This record gives sequence, C-alpha cells and structure tokens, in this order.
Amino acid sequence: MENSSIISVLAIIIVLLFLFFSVFLLTVKTEKKLSNALLAAFLVVTAIDISAFFYMQYIQLPLALEMLRIKISNFKDPLLFLYILSVIYSNFKLKRIHLIFVLPWVINIVVLIPRFFLGDTTAKMEFFTQYDQTVEGQFLTVFGHVVSLAYFLATVYYVLRYRKLLLENYTDKNAFKNYIWLKQLLILITIGQCLTIVKNTSRGIYANETIDALRILTLLFGVFFIFWLVFKALNSPKLFRGIDVNLQASKEITKDTAVNEKINQQIALLKNYMKDEEPFLNPSLSIRNLAEQMNIPPRELSVLINQNLNQHFFDFVNEYRINKAKEILKDLSKSEFTVLEILYEVGFNSKSSFNTAFKKHTGTTPTQYRKTT
Repeated sequence: MENSSIISVLAIIIVLLFLFFSVFLLTVKTEKKLSNALLAAFLVVTAIDISAFFYMQYIQLPLALEMLRIKISNFKDPLLFLYILSVIYSNFKLKRIHLIFVLPWVINIVVLIPRFFLGDTTAKMEFFTQYDQTVEGQFLTVFGHVVSLAYFLATVYYVLRYRKLLLENYTDKNAFKNYIWLKQLLILITIGQCLTIVKNTSRGIYANETIDALRILTLLFGVFFIFWLVFKALNSPKLFRGIDVNLQASKEITKDTAVNEKINQQIALLKNYMKDEEPFLNPSLSIRNLAEQMNIPPRELSVLINQNLNQHFFDFVNEYRINKAKEILKDLSKSEFTVLEILYEVGFNSKSSFNTAFKKHTGTTPTQYRKTT
C-alpha cells in the first residue's frame, strides 16, 4: 500500500473514532456534562482538522469554506484549556468572559478579509496556494504559535496549582485521580502537538517520503491517543470530581497580622488535637473536615499548616499516621498484625501509598523497620 493510501486510511479511522467517542461523551449519563461537552467539542474540532488528509478526495469545498475549515483549529487550544478547568473545578461554569477565547479566531479572519475573503476567485486561489509566503500567512503562523504557547503555559500552571491545592487540602489518594488523568492527558497532547509541529516545519525541507513518514507517525499517535481515551473512559467511569472553584492555595491567602503568641497557641492546639483525638485515622480526612472538628475556619487552618508549619496538609497528616504505624510495629503485643492490617488501622487505604509515605518519613520499609526495632 502506498504512503498516501496509508495516510488516508489512518486519518479516516481517527476521524471516525473521534466522532464516535464524541457522541458517547455527549450522550452518557454523568454529572460532568460540561466537561464531556468541552472534550467532545475538542475532539470534533480535531477531527475536522485531521479530515484534511482525505476529504478532498471526495469533496471539493469553495476556497472560502476551506479557509474557514483550516482556521477552526484555532478553537482546539481554548476548548482544551476550558475542559481542563472544568475537570479541576467541580463548580466550573461557562461565563461571558470566556468569549475572549474566540478572539484569536476572530483576529485570523479579520486579517484574511482584505486580500482573501474579499478577493475574487483568482485572487483567492493565488493567495491560498502561496499562503505561507504572504505577509498575512507568516504573521498568523507566528501569532498561532504564540497563542498556543500561552495556552500551554496557562494549562501547566493550573494543573500544577491543582496538585498543590490537593496536597494542602486532602489526604485521600482517590482525590488525586483527576490530577493524574490531567497530567497524562497534557503529556500526550503535548507529544501530539510536537509531532505536528515537526511535520509542518518539515515541508519544503525534506523529501516527500520523509514528510509522509512523519505524517504516518503523527496519525499512528492519533490512533493510540483515541484508544487511550476510550480505555480511560471504560476503566475510570467516575473520573472528574473537581475541587471548589473558590479554593485557594495557602500562599494566595493573605495572612492576618496575628501575634506570634496566638500562632503558637493555635499550633499547640492543633498538635494536641491530632495526638489526643487522632482524626488522621479517617482515610478520607480533608482540611475542611479537620477545620470543622476543631471549629477553626478552613483558610486559617490551611495557613497554619502550610505556612507556619511549612508542610502540605497531605504530609502533615501522613506524618501522624506513620508515627502511629511505628508505635504498632514496635509493640510486641501486636506482632501478629500484618503490614496490610496496620496501614488500614492508621488511616491509609492502599499499600503503595503507605509504603511510599513510610519510606519518606523513616528511610526504610515497614517490614525492615519492624525487624530493626
């Protein structure tokens, strides 16, 4: 089979799979309808973009419509960005301010109006065939790269901020599933974008055989990506439980000008409560739960732990759990307790997270610690 045929077949497969999965996202019953709709829109726009590999064999669009089809790719970055925000924040909603994300597409169209959209058929054809050499084409290419980079940096910022918020407010590993999903999604999409950039910049530099090979590689990655999405959907149907959109990291909260004595009293109260009441035994303990138990505002408790004690809430709670586990491991009367029983006893809900936390705090594994005590 020739390279052109392989490219067409792969592109058709990807477009069909993207469209089928988009239909699934729009029809499946879920509380995260907005997230699914945004991801479906991203996949549909990507499918329209990929259709360029084969659709001209069957349909000949007017040049103006073809340009609009090309420029619809400007919506991929904002749709992906909005999707990620909707996954991070459980109460995320689209607002009028989000119409600003349409601006790059509008700029593209406005720049092309004088010499392309208002031109006659001959002028359109000449402009279209020499697009990369025109001033407008060169400007819009650079502009597109700048916008894509801005969206990428903003996305990375929000995903990393999400991780920080989780560490400061939750101890349950299940709360981190969204973060892991978004991190994996971001990595795969970045790889896909890099392959696309390499493919596009290779035109006019390398031979057609090399460019076709890059196209095939990019499309094969697209096939892998959609199967990965389907796999995630089937194996993690309850993904996408976000955090409150108003939740802030401790460094974003303005400290009260409280005297050191008050802070020291609060720290002592917190440590005594943790020691006496052992709230850390609850595997789903969050900073909001602990604040309610102690009758302290959650923001105040967040600043106290994350800034005054210089610990993430995740590590702060796990330290008490590990100390409790150490007590049990050293207690000869409890030598019949297995490591699995101990980890559930002290508030962990998985062996891997317990072993990781134990080694982080003690430098050894639970089994080795028991043998040396």
